[in-house]
Amino acid sequence: MAEMNEKALTLISYGLFVIGAKLGEKLNGQIADAVCQVASEPQLLALSSNKKNLTHDMIKESGKFSVVILEKETPLTYIGRFGFRSGREVEKFEGINYFLTERELPIPTDYALAYIECEVVQVVDVGSHTLFIGKIVNADILKEGEPLTYAYYQQVKKWKVSEASPTYHKTS
Repeated sequence: MAEMNEKALTLISYGLFVIGAKLGEKLNGQIADAVCQVASEPQLLALSSNKKNLTHDMIKESGKFSVVILEKETPLTYIGRFGFRSGREVEKFEGINYFLTERELPIPTDYALAYIECEVVQVVDVGSHTLFIGKIVNADILKEGEPLTYAYYQQVKKWKVSEASPTYHKTS
C-alpha cells in the first residue's frame, strides 16, 4: 500500500476565524480553521478545538462561543495574538477593539467581517480535539470584504500552522 500523501489534506477548503469565549470575567480567544455549518434546520455549526486550549475549556464550561470571520488582509501579528499565545499567559483582548454581545461573548472588531454566536448543543470527543456542535443563536455582518481562507494563509502568506490546529500535518 502506498504511503499517504498528507498534502492532499491541505486542499480541503477552510477559513480562519477567531473563536471567542467568556467564563466569569475572563475573556479569551483562539484562531480556528475547522469551523463549518453542518445543518440548516436547526442552523448548526461545528467547531473543532484542541483540548489543550484555554478557549476549549471555557466553551466546555460555559456552553457558548462566538465565531468571527476574518478579512483576507488580516496581518500575521493579529492572527498570532489569538493563535500562537496562550490565554493562560496573556490577556488576548487587552489593547484591541472588541465588544461583548448580549450573551456576553467577545467579538474582536479589527479585521472582522462578521460574527456568529452559538450555544453548544452537543460535545463530541474526537481524540486530540473536541467537536463542539453549536446552535446558531445570532449572527451579523460588520463590514463587506473577502474572507481569509486557510489556503491564502498557507500558500500566499506562507505562514506556519500551529501544532494545536486540527489541520496540522508534520509536512505543514
